[in-house]
Amino acid sequence: MTSAIRHVTVDSADPYALAGFWSQVLGLPLHEDDKPGDEGALIPGANLLFNSAPDAKVVKNRVHLDVQPQDRTRDEEVERLLALGAVLVQDQRRPDGTGWVTLADPEGNEFCVERSAAERGE
Repeated sequence: MTSAIRHVTVDSADPYALAGFWSQVLGLPLHEDDKPGDEGALIPGANLLFNSAPDAKVVKNRVHLDVQPQDRTRDEEVERLLALGAVLVQDQRRPDGTGWVTLADPEGNEFCVERSAAERGE
């Protein structure tokens, strides 16, 4: 017997707002039943579940997401995500174009933006 990951769950102070941010990042809608004030919010197309948690985030994530732009460059995607409310944590871009950028979502959860497949030559 084996198991499958059904959801990746993110604790959050405001599940609906944080799910809304990630919905814009991924270009995927929230579950049709989700609304402000709910204890949870789901992005079904990404299997991301945001649950209400009373404790504030105080340390670095033990697990984080890496995102790869699909229709723009890494640098263009970083600018788009900053405009959505992400915060720059660490810039690991190198002069030769390799590397990544670590951002934080509006509740401080770190995630990385990698180069697009086209930038990788894939």
